[in-house]
Amino acid sequence: MSSTVISVKPVVLAAPGRGTDLAVRVSAPATGTGLPVVVFSHGYGWSMDGYAPLADHWAAGGFVVVQPTHLDSRRLGIPAEDPRTPHIWRLRVDDLRRVLDGLAEVEAAVPGLRGRVDHERVAVAGHSWGAQTASTLLGARVLDADGEPGEDLSDPRVRAGVLLAVTGLGDQLTPFAAEHFPFLRPFFARMTTPALVVAGDNDHSHLSTRGPDWFTDAYTHSPGEKSLLTVFGGEHSLGGIVGYEVAETTDENPARVAMIQALTTAYLRGALGVDDTAWKEARAALDQDPAALGAVRSK
Repeated sequence: MSSTVISVKPVVLAAPGRGTDLAVRVSAPATGTGLPVVVFSHGYGWSMDGYAPLADHWAAGGFVVVQPTHLDSRRLGIPAEDPRTPHIWRLRVDDLRRVLDGLAEVEAAVPGLRGRVDHERVAVAGHSWGAQTASTLLGARVLDADGEPGEDLSDPRVRAGVLLAVTGLGDQLTPFAAEHFPFLRPFFARMTTPALVVAGDNDHSHLSTRGPDWFTDAYTHSPGEKSLLTVFGGEHSLGGIVGYEVAETTDENPARVAMIQALTTAYLRGALGVDDTAWKEARAALDQDPAALGAVRSK
């Protein structure tokens, strides 16, 4: 497993009609070939520079990690009255697809990376709103005003997903969420692509009147091969996956982050066919740990 990581930013992908081109950060191991890809969607307000604890770990573990900066990023400062604002949830999905379309361009932009990427082994991942964004490429949909599933935005190029603190069903949104985030009505019944859902059992959201189980809906209500990692005591930042010493982390816990790093890496290695035993071994180690900080179940 490589420990040396090369990161390049910004790699800029042309995005006609978006209002601004798409900037991404690319992190990759300095050595190795046949490298699988993880496209990561950040949470509300963040950017390509967030989530170093995950991006760096995955890259050190042999993945090419591509992190786009979505239009809701605080660094772009798009005002609420901007005509794009109501559609940002959908434009986020376009961002991820644009990365997939431009993988060759992304690869060529990183010195020494050309020819080392396996374009057939691709996963998507995301945190919070970013997890909902990623889930659409796995087959999740958004219910329209009449409660009907919207457009199918799944992408056959994506073989697996990791959904961290992914928003749940929209049946019990708070009035604030219903007014400002009407797209928080995911429909998971057709999310057939394999995925690992990561949820903190102390994650109480101001967007839903339900408790922490809201963040397990993507596991509970989707078909196919799914696993759920419950993080004991985990709040929305899951111990600090957003970044080191980040102010919004309310449950900072390096050991919790280390567990998530290890298990998500093992899951991705298994789901993308890099290592057929990694996920099984990681789960066994967790099960045998008397001081385990989480638990995994699968279906």
